[in-house]
Amino acid sequence: MECWSSGVLLRIPQYSITPVLQHSSEVYMAVKEITPQQAHDLLAANADAVYIDVRTEGEFANGHPQGAVNIPVAFPDPARGMMMNKDFVKVVEANFTHDKKIIVGCQAGPRSNAAAGFLQQADFQDISNMIGGFGGMRDPTGTVIAPGWAASGLPVSSDNGEGISYQSLAAKAQ
Repeated sequence: MECWSSGVLLRIPQYSITPVLQHSSEVYMAVKEITPQQAHDLLAANADAVYIDVRTEGEFANGHPQGAVNIPVAFPDPARGMMMNKDFVKVVEANFTHDKKIIVGCQAGPRSNAAAGFLQQADFQDISNMIGGFGGMRDPTGTVIAPGWAASGLPVSSDNGEGISYQSLAAKAQ
């Protein structure tokens, strides 16, 4: 999948269909997709649900959905573009149980879609990918094809302390 995010063309594998082992035969389970408004409503109605913002630490610090925690699925590498965070699943597992209701979101949608697939492969049971991410998904011409959290007028925060920041969450995985 290709998508423009912050002026950069992202090429991220599409993980909408994830293989799941069940009774020793391979089946496929689609990742649930929800809109920013549905994500907000789910978080408001369910105190046990968590929103994991999988954007970079810098993107997260510039604003994120209120109540979100930051566990980047990839890190920027000036020489090679975005490099996958090899500890992504390990950090999620150190902070949340496999039956936790988890919503993943990024800037536009592709990174969180990949993150949702990784979590399903790690046997997390209730994963939803928020389409449109924080900033909205755009086609190559710049037209919004899925509005994001911010454009939907939903609450935004810049909190980045203990229990929210990647540094604090990653420390639990050591």
